[in-house]
Amino acid sequence: MTLAGALEDPKSWTRAATRVRPARPGWRPAGHDGPVSGLAQVALIVADYDEAIRFYVDAVGFELVEDTDQGGGRRWVVVAPAGGTGASLLLARADGPAQQTRVGDQGAGRVWLFLETGDFAADHERMLAGGVRFLEPPRREPYGTVAVFEDLYGNRWDLIEPN
Repeated sequence: MTLAGALEDPKSWTRAATRVRPARPGWRPAGHDGPVSGLAQVALIVADYDEAIRFYVDAVGFELVEDTDQGGGRRWVVVAPAGGTGASLLLARADGPAQQTRVGDQGAGRVWLFLETGDFAADHERMLAGGVRFLEPPRREPYGTVAVFEDLYGNRWDLIEPN
């Protein structure tokens, strides 16, 4: 079967086939004049804005990018890895019982956020000194050095230095 045929028939997908994206020159989302350029933010549901800011800024080493009062107790709070060029986190305070049950479990108990570093040893040591709880010692994998840590609510992250 050709790749085009495999993409049209999901029953025939293999792990390799699902990772291949066919070239689509000139493709753009409807109503969008420019190409999609990247993932800007990921919303992370938190219990409290200020405690989340303290954790991500003081313990993890992120910088506070924005903290804007939106009225009614709501804020637009954005943190990002200091000097990073990737996506930032929008810290969104849980609004109501349904969202409160998701605080700390947005990844259903598995690693779902990945923090890349160029100096694993230094960042790991700094984060430990800041009170970040690592669930395992650092390990070498074929893709790099990695260790799983939890944020203050229990969301699991990988700290990773790629090879």
